[in-house]
Amino acid sequence: MLKLLFIGDIVGKPGREIVEEKVPRMRREEGLDFVIANGENSAAGAGITGPLARSLLESGVDAVTLGDHVWDQRGWENDIAQIDRVCRPANLPAACPGWDHVVIASRGFRVAVFTVLGRQFMNMKAEDPFACADRMIERLRGQADAIIVEIHAEATSEKQALGWHLDGRVTAVLGTHTHVPTADACVLPKGTAFMCDVGMTGPYASVLGREVAPVISRFMDGMPRRFEVATGDVRMSAALVEIDPAMARAASVTLLTVRR
Repeated sequence: MLKLLFIGDIVGKPGREIVEEKVPRMRREEGLDFVIANGENSAAGAGITGPLARSLLESGVDAVTLGDHVWDQRGWENDIAQIDRVCRPANLPAACPGWDHVVIASRGFRVAVFTVLGRQFMNMKAEDPFACADRMIERLRGQADAIIVEIHAEATSEKQALGWHLDGRVTAVLGTHTHVPTADACVLPKGTAFMCDVGMTGPYASVLGREVAPVISRFMDGMPRRFEVATGDVRMSAALVEIDPAMARAASVTLLTVRR
């Protein structure tokens, strides 16, 4: 079996530090073949920068995916095209810079990964994620032995629907964006691993990675406030997928939580 670790949304410095601290050792001790991480909240909780993306890749992450905060950091639209193991969501307009997928390899086995943004309760201009995923799968035939699809979305119904839509055609459909890990990890009937949300990598003594007090106050009075990244109870949340290389199907998927 091949082992693939998909790390959920990395939030700020605490999230980056636990990834950089834990991933190298986990690769050795757990025999990980592939490590993919969503890095879209890496820069102070919103977006990513060139230096931060390179640092994650140098720490042992093979590919970095992004979501709706892809363009939050100034200058990233210029940096993204220079880093070939980072991909933006595939269903953004074709005119957007950057790669729409990444292919990584280990032990002669090639894995392609791409992200689609959901459209329910999301505020980005994005194509239908179902049609985009269909098109990407056809395009990647022959380029990879397995395909991992990340759906970065708010609605669990949209995530579940995409999982069933792609069952048997990709190795895994894994959700991100809500920062809360879900208890529904399973292998669907035709061999596709699925999980609604892999969860957040960062401080869990927080509200979705942010300091608690200003978030509560904002809910109570509606006044704008700065939401700083929290620091307490730092965890790495990830999905561990075992892949049968003979069939390119998932043998298992489990939620993995790593604490500092």
